[in-house]
Amino acid sequence: PMDDRHIDIVWDMETKDPDDFLTLLLLLGHPRVRLKAVTITPGTPEQIGLVRWALDQFGRDVPVGAGHPKTSNTCVSQWHVDAYGSVPSSTDAVHAGPLLLSLCDRGTTLLTGAPPKNLGAAMNAGDFTVGRWVAQGGFAGEGVVPRDRQLAKFAGRETCPTYNLNHAVKPVVRALEHPGIGVRRFVSKNVCHGIVYDAALHAELAPLQSRSRSMELIWHGMAVFLEQGPERVDGAPFGKMFHDPFAACCAIEVSIATWAQVELFRSKGEWGSLPASWTNTWITTGYDHERFLEVLTMIEGEGSP
Repeated sequence: PMDDRHIDIVWDMETKDPDDFLTLLLLLGHPRVRLKAVTITPGTPEQIGLVRWALDQFGRDVPVGAGHPKTSNTCVSQWHVDAYGSVPSSTDAVHAGPLLLSLCDRGTTLLTGAPPKNLGAAMNAGDFTVGRWVAQGGFAGEGVVPRDRQLAKFAGRETCPTYNLNHAVKPVVRALEHPGIGVRRFVSKNVCHGIVYDAALHAELAPLQSRSRSMELIWHGMAVFLEQGPERVDGAPFGKMFHDPFAACCAIEVSIATWAQVELFRSKGEWGSLPASWTNTWITTGYDHERFLEVLTMIEGEGSP
């Protein structure tokens, strides 16, 4: 059962790397989340089948939306197959834009871990309204993030390329001005890049595997990922930057991050943020690691009180 702070989330995802699928597993098992729908970019039969497989693991049947299905490319990374086996393809999905239009409302959070093309389709489909848009992407740097909180690789930078926003520029620009979106929150790469799921975190979470199907599946998937990777990268322990799961945790509990109200801008193919007081657009400038882990692992097994 949900506690009285549960939130309605629609999850918009892709499957080119592990992040998005791990986030789906997290959302399906989190006691504070009511997952209303999943939309997929671009939405191939292989992707739809993978999402349907995950829903089946939890005995759930929520609406699935596809953006622009392509059959020439599966869009599913090899890790998904290595970690969870071959999954049958499916075409059991509707068009993502109209689905978002029908299911999103002032009480719903739209969480995007992919380039928000499906959000663009929803705005094209009609009078789109959503209470919160939490997007993984964006960049806050010099002038927004205090010097002592800037990651070394981004120190002094005002702008930076950011994948999700750069691959859906027109929808992003439109959504930043769209009156139907209540609050916009961007979980920026300058914070995400500091959150790495490595062997040390894997060992810390090992005792929690048995707590829920979510933790079991996430832990197993990351075991496969860590086994496949080199031991060290650039002198640091090998791991996976946990962009999308962190964004999901920020959607569930906004207080795990610190936020600045900003105006997003794009310059020469890069994105940045300027302090602003009128936009209702917020971006992460820091986070509390222990609080993040508390939200990440707040996963109850079936039948939990």
